Amino acid sequence: MTIVTASNSPPEGVFVPVPTFFKSSPVPPALQAPLDVETQIQHSTHLAKNGIRGLVLLGSTGEAIHLSRAERYELLSGVRKGLTEAGFPDYPIMAGILVNSVDETLEWLADAKKAGAQWGLVLAPGYFGAAANQENLLEWYTLVADLSPIPILVYNYPGVTNNIMVSPETYTKLAAHPNIVGCKMSHGNVSHHVQVSLDPAIDHSKFRVYSGFGQQLGPIVMFGAAGVIDGLAAIYPRTVARLFELAVKRPVTEEALKEMQTLQFAVSRAEEMIVKWGIVGIKEGIYQVLKMGNLEGGRLPLKGRMPDGEWENWSVAMGAMEKFEQV
Repeated sequence: MTIVTASNSPPEGVFVPVPTFFKSSPVPPALQAPLDVETQIQHSTHLAKNGIRGLVLLGSTGEAIHLSRAERYELLSGVRKGLTEAGFPDYPIMAGILVNSVDETLEWLADAKKAGAQWGLVLAPGYFGAAANQENLLEWYTLVADLSPIPILVYNYPGVTNNIMVSPETYTKLAAHPNIVGCKMSHGNVSHHVQVSLDPAIDHSKFRVYSGFGQQLGPIVMFGAAGVIDGLAAIYPRTVARLFELAVKRPVTEEALKEMQTLQFAVSRAEEMIVKWGIVGIKEGIYQVLKMGNLEGGRLPLKGRMPDGEWENWSVAMGAMEKFEQV
């Protein structure tokens, strides 16, 4: 299957910030377990076959900060090759770019292009987040976009950037840049999502707004957002994708609205596990539901699994998702 977009912008829909899979134990003299590219491809192909419009590889969930440059390239190029062999040669891939230096950001972007990613999801530079201002963020992103070999999206995740918030006014200015094609807002300020999604000064066919939370999918998509980049969809792709289909369809019938409300409740409730357990919870869910990966978690300091019995504590929420997934 080939997905063609109307421009160099990513498609609307549900993207998944996929976790990076590792083997169970290191191979001496290595200190940490190596990548499990085979499982990475298996999981990515499963998502592509079940309604997910694209992947974010090496984002925050993908632990790019815990990987070497060689490992990042190995993972990106391996998944691109695996998807092509599975019949998805142009499947959308965003590569996470999680560094503060302009020069290193451009290095990551060049590697991402070479490995087969179409876009870079560029995290706001937050090491000195408390001292950053909107003018400096605008200049930083403009400089990166001017020189990036692939189109970029602005990635605003205050939880890992010392609480940087990109303002709606800054998005309006950045959206005018020909090489900035969207944003991901990983925060709970729904007003920012709606303002940027509906801003008449922005060309929304070119600049796409995504939330990092499936809890917000229905409300923000009904008010102009392009979709979500959602961790729960790594476990239950069909259900989250179905929710998007209902939210984007016009006109909204009473029957469709009722189904959307039912699905949004189930998704929002299940997302509480993702909020609490993050990467460890996503990996546990993939193992429990899809039988992929292992229970070793991520790399230090994220190594490990949920406590015994914790997955079962979420049986009501996950059981509902499982039923929807089978419809």
